[in-house]
Amino acid sequence: MRLLIADDHPLFRLGLRAGLEAEGLEVVAEAGNGLEALEKTLALQPEAVLLDLRMPGMDGLECAKRLRQAGYRGIIAFLTTYQEPALLREAWLVGADAYFSKELSAAELRSRLLRVARGEERLHPPSLPHLTPREEEVLRLLAQGLSAKGIARALGLSPDTVKDYMENIYGKLLARNRVEALERARALGFLREKT
Repeated sequence: MRLLIADDHPLFRLGLRAGLEAEGLEVVAEAGNGLEALEKTLALQPEAVLLDLRMPGMDGLECAKRLRQAGYRGIIAFLTTYQEPALLREAWLVGADAYFSKELSAAELRSRLLRVARGEERLHPPSLPHLTPREEEVLRLLAQGLSAKGIARALGLSPDTVKDYMENIYGKLLARNRVEALERARALGFLREKT
């Protein structure tokens, strides 16, 4: 399997390349950012590209999205330390085939890449709790620091109704209080700006 490695840490790339080549894989190129990865992947057409999520300039998510838009059909795999469900979901949405932890050994990474190539493993979006539109409104106002009374005034509801919505939100997010609910909502991507 011919690979391209994209990561902004040269020493990490060097170690990863050595490990993967020792496992019999061919690293045809390296890139230090998403734009470089995009250009080299389209020019060299490796069977797989390993992308870090966070890189200067163009990040891995944008690179993956542009690769798919350009018709790249190879394996796009993220290799990252970030394991938040919202990021896994974004990776799936931009067309990634796999999402691996940087804690894998070279042998494990090779094995997992080959499983993806054979269609035995693939990235699935993490399941997200379903919030109603009203619950999402309440959550956004909670994130702005409004109290139950403040939310009630903003939405024209009774404070008791708002408290019921808050309890529903806490239950769906598996949170015990406002702080936990907001932390979990951010991790799941509920509080991102909508475009």
